[in-house]
Amino acid sequence: MSSGGISRRREAALVATLAVVTTVALTYPLAFQLGDGGRVDSEDGLFSIWNIAWVARTIVADPAELFHANIFYPHRNALAFSEANLVAGLLAVPPYWLTRNPYTAHNTVVLWSFMLSLVGAYLLVRRLTGSRPAAAVSGVLFAFCPFVFARSAHIQLLMTAGLPFGMLAFHRLAERPTLGRGVVLGLVLAAAGLACGYYGLFAGLMVGVAILFHAAMDRGWANRGYWTAIAVAVVTGGIVTGAGFLPYLDVSETHGAMVRTLDDARMYSADWRAYLASPARSHRWLLTRIEVWNEVLFPGFLMLGLAALGTATALRPTRAVESRTGDIPPPRANLRRVVALYGTIAVLAGWASLGPAGGLYTVLFEIVPGFGMLRAPARLGIVTALALAVLAGVGVTRLARGRWTAAVTGGLLVVALAELAAVPYPHFEAPRFPAAYRMLAQLPAGPVAEFPYFNARMEFPRHAYYMVGSTAHWRALVNGYSDVIPQDFRAEVNDLAGFPSRQAFDILARHDTRYVLLHRRLYGEEEWQTLAARAAQFHHRLQPIFWDDDARLYEVVTAAP
Repeated sequence: MSSGGISRRREAALVATLAVVTTVALTYPLAFQLGDGGRVDSEDGLFSIWNIAWVARTIVADPAELFHANIFYPHRNALAFSEANLVAGLLAVPPYWLTRNPYTAHNTVVLWSFMLSLVGAYLLVRRLTGSRPAAAVSGVLFAFCPFVFARSAHIQLLMTAGLPFGMLAFHRLAERPTLGRGVVLGLVLAAAGLACGYYGLFAGLMVGVAILFHAAMDRGWANRGYWTAIAVAVVTGGIVTGAGFLPYLDVSETHGAMVRTLDDARMYSADWRAYLASPARSHRWLLTRIEVWNEVLFPGFLMLGLAALGTATALRPTRAVESRTGDIPPPRANLRRVVALYGTIAVLAGWASLGPAGGLYTVLFEIVPGFGMLRAPARLGIVTALALAVLAGVGVTRLARGRWTAAVTGGLLVVALAELAAVPYPHFEAPRFPAAYRMLAQLPAGPVAEFPYFNARMEFPRHAYYMVGSTAHWRALVNGYSDVIPQDFRAEVNDLAGFPSRQAFDILARHDTRYVLLHRRLYGEEEWQTLAARAAQFHHRLQPIFWDDDARLYEVVTAAP
C-alpha cells in the first residue's frame, strides 16, 4: 500500500471531520434535536418539511406517483407547482424510513447540505491551488457564508454544493478532455439543477464562462477533443435535467404561471445594502447602519480580506514555495489564471444580482434559456460568494506556508468560525397536531378537506400546516400551498371558507372529498360556536368519526338524489 494512498485516506478523514465538526457547531442545536422540530416558525419552512418527507417516502413506496403530490387534490403533478427537491428528498430516504419522522428527515438533509458544500469547495480549491490549508479555509468560508444561514427555511437554497462540484468537474475536463469527463460534468450540472433550479442555472452559467475563458487562454477554439467533451456534457445534462423537468412543462402549459417578468425580477434584486447584510452575530452592527436591506449577501470580512490578498498574491512575480504540508502549489501563472477566471465570475455574478437596474441581468434574461423562470436575481450573490472563496484560498497560500502553516491555518479557521457563527441555528419545537390525524391513517383512503380554509391571499401559506400534518396519514388534501396556486383553488377558496354551506358541499363533492377535519384550536370561540351551529344544519351530510378538544373528524355523506 503506497504512502500516497495512506495520505489520501488521512486527508479524506480530516476533511470529513472538519465538515462534521463545523456543521454541528454552527448549526447548534440542530444535530441534537433532529426529530423535535425545525423551521416550523415559517410557512416556507413547513412546506420544505412536507416536501422532503413526501419525496423520501414516495420515491420508495410508490415512485410512479412521485410528482403527483397529495396537495390541491385532484390536480396532478402538484409537486411541480414548486421546487421538487428531488436531490434533497433522496438524501432524506434513509432517515425518513428509519424513523418515519418528517423533521428528522428534513433536518438530516440540512446537515448534509452544509457538509457537502464544505467538501465541494474544499475539493475545488485543493485542485486549483494545490494547498490543503487553503482548501480547508475556503471550504468553511463558502459552506457557512451568511447568505446560506439567511435561507434556512428554504431547503433548496441550502443545496449549494452543486456550484463547487460543477466547477470541479469542469476543471477536470479542461485538464484532460475525455468523453467520460464530459458525462461526469453533465451529470453534476444536472444534479445541481435537480437540487435547486436556481443553482443549476447558476452552475451552468459559471461553467459557460469557464468554457470560453479556457478556450481563449489555451487557444482551444479549434480543439476538437475539448469541444466534443463539452458537447457530451451538454447533451448528458440536458437529457437528465429534461427528464426531471417534464412535469414542469405540463404545469406550465396547464397553469401558464412558470415564466417571470422583468418587473418580477426588480422586486427581488440586490442593491448595495444587500452586500452589507448578514445574520452573523459579528456583523449585526452593520445592520444598524444600513437599516433596510432586501437580501443577505455580505461575504464576511475574512473572505474579503483573503480574496484581496489572493488577487495580490497571484500578481506577484515570485515563485511558489513548497509548504510544510507537502503540497506543491501550482506555478504563479496558474494562480493568475485562477484569479482571472474567478475574479471575472465574481464581478459578473455581482453585477447580474442587481437585476434589471444593472443591465446585465436584462441581457441574460433575453438570451439565456431558462432565465425567464427565475424571480430573484439577488440569489446570484451565492455565486459571488463561491468565487470570493476561491480567491480567498489563493490568499491562504500566501499565509499558510513554511513553519507556521499549521498555526496559521488553525487561526484562520477559528477566525472564520467566530465571524460566521449565527448560533443558535433557527430551530423551533414541532407543532402539536390533533389526534384525529392518527385516526385518519387507519381509515380507508379518501381525499380530506381541512378547516378553517384560509381564503385571504396572504393567508394561503397557512395551508402548509395541514400539509405537514398530512405526513401522519398521507391522504390526498383538497388544501394546498405552493409557488403556483391553481386557478380553480383561487376560484373556490371563498366558498370553501364559508363551510358548511351548499356551495362548499358542492365543491367537496366535485373533488370526491371523503373526510372533513375541523381544527377547533384554529378558530376563535365565537367563530367555533357559529360553525357548530351551521354544522348542525347539515348533520345529514356529516357523519361524525372522531372528536376531542382539538378537532372534529367527519365523513362526508353523499347527498340524496
